[in-house]
Amino acid sequence: MTLVHDVAGDPGAPAVLLVHAGVADRRMWDAVVPALARTFRVIRPDLRGFGDSPLPVGDGPTADGEPDLRYTNAGDLAALLDELGVADAAVVGSSFGGKVALELTTAHPGRVRELVLLCPAAPGVPDTETSDAFDAEEARLLGAGDVEGAVRLNVTTWLGPDADDAAREALAAMQRRAFEVQLAADAAASAAGAPAPGPDGVEVDLVGIHVPTFVVEGAHDMDLLRACARRVADEVPGAELSVLDWAGHLPVLERPDAVQALLLDVLRDDPTVHAP
Repeated sequence: MTLVHDVAGDPGAPAVLLVHAGVADRRMWDAVVPALARTFRVIRPDLRGFGDSPLPVGDGPTADGEPDLRYTNAGDLAALLDELGVADAAVVGSSFGGKVALELTTAHPGRVRELVLLCPAAPGVPDTETSDAFDAEEARLLGAGDVEGAVRLNVTTWLGPDADDAAREALAAMQRRAFEVQLAADAAASAAGAPAPGPDGVEVDLVGIHVPTFVVEGAHDMDLLRACARRVADEVPGAELSVLDWAGHLPVLERPDAVQALLLDVLRDDPTVHAP
């Protein structure tokens, strides 16, 4: 399938691919797209199971006649770049989208010319008491059918102290939509006797990534995600780490003006304004 996506900017300009967080969808980039599109061709998809991109519940039969539910997020993004005629892109990933950006770089290294990772998830980082407690509470709420409670939990957990009411409402709407899409797909798969849909993973070799990489860590982020950002910055050769003392886990929603300036500075690679 083709991921639902938006494109803005000059088709001949260098491409920037924006990959959303796992609690959001392509709308999380709304505030920064207009400025980026003055310099770049900006592509922002909804990954499957988020926003307007559905999850597969038997997209079509495989050779043995069974429904084909297998896909990777990296493969979907590479296919989208193919469809748009984009040879390579600078990839900006937030949270889970940062991990997907690393998977894309690993699986399709020629398609990524630069990485900007905002509070990324990363492989090989052990869970913490805080993250385990969050996972258990989210599972309890969803198991009890309390989707709104799970939405509130995510908003409270992932937005930092600088987030305003508009940011909280926007994140709630995106997380609610993700739950709707994912829970409906799970229910349809269960009714059909099929496995729950979801992406196959791509094993990421951080040491094997050889593109310019800029990593952001939020000082108010969960301990697990702070450790993820530091692992990526430590292991990707030449990676640069910036710790934002005001940020939680989703800085583009918390202070979009600051993140817009950071992205323009890093992506334009102007050494005089490279600091956030």
